[in-house]
Amino acid sequence: MYIGCHGRIILIFCIHAKTSSYHIPKYKYEMPQMLKDAGYYTFGIGKMHWRPQRAKHGFEGTLLDESGRVEDENFTSDYRQWFQTKAPGKDPDVTGIGWNDRAASIYKLPENLHPTYWTGEMACELISNYDPAGKPLFLKVSFARPHSPYDPPQKYLDIYKDAQIPDPAIGEWCDKYAKKLDSEKVAKNAPYGNFGNEYARNSKRHYYANITFIDEQIGRVIQTLKKKGMYDDALIVFVSDHGDMMGDHYHWRKTYPYEGSTHVPYIVKWPAADHIAPGKIDAPVGLRDILPTFLDAADVTIPADMDGCSLLPLAKGTETNWRKYLDLEHATCYSDDNYWCALTDGKIKYVWRIHTGAEELFDLTKDPQELHNAVNDKKYKKQLEEMRNEMIRHLSERGEDFVKDGKLVVREKTMLYGPNYPRK
Repeated sequence: MYIGCHGRIILIFCIHAKTSSYHIPKYKYEMPQMLKDAGYYTFGIGKMHWRPQRAKHGFEGTLLDESGRVEDENFTSDYRQWFQTKAPGKDPDVTGIGWNDRAASIYKLPENLHPTYWTGEMACELISNYDPAGKPLFLKVSFARPHSPYDPPQKYLDIYKDAQIPDPAIGEWCDKYAKKLDSEKVAKNAPYGNFGNEYARNSKRHYYANITFIDEQIGRVIQTLKKKGMYDDALIVFVSDHGDMMGDHYHWRKTYPYEGSTHVPYIVKWPAADHIAPGKIDAPVGLRDILPTFLDAADVTIPADMDGCSLLPLAKGTETNWRKYLDLEHATCYSDDNYWCALTDGKIKYVWRIHTGAEELFDLTKDPQELHNAVNDKKYKKQLEEMRNEMIRHLSERGEDFVKDGKLVVREKTMLYGPNYPRK
């Protein structure tokens, strides 16, 4: 008997796929385990980025590409073992860029040896061999790129040869990072730095080429689904865990509250049987909503204490009580003041710097590049107070360490994990 009301496959494409579950072998709610319990065959391909690295968290199996990370003794990723069968004795890292570097270069090996190609190839192979008469399938396809290294094959970079690549956005508020730096003398993985517009444009050009490379692989997977007659019945979600600042405001990589880092793609292709019209939904959604959506699609009861919500009612137009704001947060990283909580509805964004008490307010409708911090503007006084009060309500459940006497508390110590983070 087929389990699940919507077709035979739930597929999630992840780019920048680096959501960690360090040192935790099991969580209360795990997507692959919950779908496995619902009768799905569950499989993960690409970057899982957890430790122990061979933990499965409910997957029947995983084929791993971990960007060279070795967190467990004697671990070698499946990609790197496969690489040695295709190019014995050669170095998969010969391009010479680290996974947090801001430099860019062409991939120095044949395209079919690149981990992006391998990830797409493994997904196509699994789908080609899948028996539609068997269990329904949950497949996670997790591309490590376009996260650095920015190393596309030449043909994808050529697409952007004559493209007008925009200069990085430079806000009025980021003067302390404005001093021009020598990219050769500053650490390759420096999180902040003004290396000039041309340097940033070059990195962006390679980054965009990596995205196009991934798009082509996803296209191959989609065509494989169609060839197997599985596409119409598939629920497909395309997301990322973070963006990349790419030199905006002299910031690089991730962890920041700004749009380059926090605003990620979120595309859902619904099964044909749902009769959901294509279009854009203007609502604050997040990664926490993916699991409830998949559970809903699989006719599994969504636990009441789960933070996320199913996107199905929102897509169908029957949701009348969706969240007002999405909360964002990051523990201290790269600099002491980079410890923050934020709220946004996609139109306005409020940022609270927990170590310093500094506030930021951005009107994303009028200022999508966050060039102006409106926190001291009189015309935004009411919105600032509303957003600050929303943050007080949001953090008050954490107790007086975060909110005391109705005011936000400046903390000296960083809380690295949430109070419900599972311990060993």
